[in-house]
Amino acid sequence: MHPNNLHKKGYNFDKLVKAHPALAPFVIMGKSGRKTITFSDPKAVKALNSALLKSYYKVQYWDIPEGYLCPPIPGRADYILKIEDILEQTTSLRPTMVKGLDIGSGSNIIYPLIGKGMLGWRFVGTEVDDVAIDNALDILKKNKISPKEIGIRKQKNMDSIFKGVIREGDRFAFSMCNPPFHKSAEEALQQSTRKVKNLNPNSKEVTLNFGGQSNELWCEGGELAFIKKMINESKDIKDQVIWFTSLVSKSTNVVPIKKHMKTVRPAEFHVIDMGQGQKKSRFVAWTFQSLSK
Repeated sequence: MHPNNLHKKGYNFDKLVKAHPALAPFVIMGKSGRKTITFSDPKAVKALNSALLKSYYKVQYWDIPEGYLCPPIPGRADYILKIEDILEQTTSLRPTMVKGLDIGSGSNIIYPLIGKGMLGWRFVGTEVDDVAIDNALDILKKNKISPKEIGIRKQKNMDSIFKGVIREGDRFAFSMCNPPFHKSAEEALQQSTRKVKNLNPNSKEVTLNFGGQSNELWCEGGELAFIKKMINESKDIKDQVIWFTSLVSKSTNVVPIKKHMKTVRPAEFHVIDMGQGQKKSRFVAWTFQSLSK
């Protein structure tokens, strides 16, 4: 975990419950003798997220509709912090100058909330789902966050990623994305089955763990096809975004992504490794600009 991650020492449940009393019913004593929650329970994870956002990121209200993706916060914070490292190494941008583009911000808008609360960054989030957009706007309104701090734009064309949401005159320090990584609903369910069984071997009911709508979890061709499309579109807006980035959930996709990246000839391309506990993840980052700090 990144050394600046606020959660690198684990969860202080006494502090979290004090900040968000609704978490209390979900706190249990784990086998290690330390307080925890049942991470296979979506309601428990949602309560934990609300408590974390209140305690660490200045977000007093947070909720998501039933069935929508409920992301684990420490890993999301790591992605933001790794992007911060890249910007510090390659640009002279002050925090107040940093504006990020979150592709597929979802109903939870977790990346903009963390980035603003932790680093003071501004964001634009894009989304295709009307329910997700309405919920995101409700979160922003109830937290008195202005559109200049976090804006939400609807992507009306399901076949586009950047086209239609990046406007003339827009300038972003970076883009980020947690792409739909499955190729089909069936594949998503199979993966969720394995995940639930790992978290709770005694569970008899298997659903899409932590929720998730179809556009959040899968697309035709899966993660690899989505990132290839992102790479293709990025060259058309290469002067409006300094660093393009995307999470890559499957390590086997890294080699074909590297190969496809050569077709657009970026000035720099990197694979950035991340890790939370035993889980290993990564994201790719590329720029068309010659950067010298």
